[in-house]
Order: sequence, then C-alpha cells, then structure tokens
Amino acid sequence: MTKHAKMNDEQQIVKLFEDGDRALMTEDVHEIERIYAEDYVQYDELGVSSRRQDLIEKLASGKVRYLSMMSTGRRIRILRDDVAIVHGSEEDDVEQEGQRFPVEYLYMDVVMKREGRWQIVASQLVK
Repeated sequence: MTKHAKMNDEQQIVKLFEDGDRALMTEDVHEIERIYAEDYVQYDELGVSSRRQDLIEKLASGKVRYLSMMSTGRRIRILRDDVAIVHGSEEDDVEQEGQRFPVEYLYMDVVMKREGRWQIVASQLVK
C-alpha cells in the first residue's frame, strides 16, 4: 500500500492545499496542473472569473508572484466520497507588476476526487 493510499481523505485534502501553496510560491506549473482541475474556475471578490490556464499564464509571465502564503482557520467538510468543501482564510504576500502588498481574504473551494485523487475544481474569494 502506498503512503498516499494510507492517508484518509481529509489528510489527502490538507496535503493537496499545502502542495498547492508551495506550487504557487515556487511557480511549479506541473504541480499546479495536478492540483487544479483542467476545468477549474475561480471567482474573485469582484466576481471576475479566471481559469487554471489564466493562473498558469500569470505565474509563467511573472505578472504575479506569491512570496508567502498562510492559510488560517481551514475547515474541510467531506460531503460525499468524491466531493468536499474547504473554507478558511488566507494571508498572502504578493508581488504584482513590481508592487509588493499583503492580501487577506476568505475562501471557499470545491474539491472533487477524480480517478482516485483529489483536485480543486472551483474557488470563491471574498475580501
């Protein structure tokens, strides 16, 4: 049995989010593609939508850099064997177009288990 198989669903989701933060900070596109579903969509606090490819393009171009990320108050609610809601708050240090600034928001993510592994499929951010 692999180490991944030994973890329960909640532990797998926690690891998914930790890996996601690390992938964003290191601009690891391969990991981002593993963590965020191909059909991933995010709505920001203004209601503007973006997709996984938009995130990858922003990171690859250097338009956005995540210098530090700290998730607080994360809660995981497993609704079915293959669907969970994750919500909490985030405190990030971001650099965008040469300007460095802190970003704080609340989030709610939908994660789904597809082909035996969890992926983030949707996010909603609120300031």
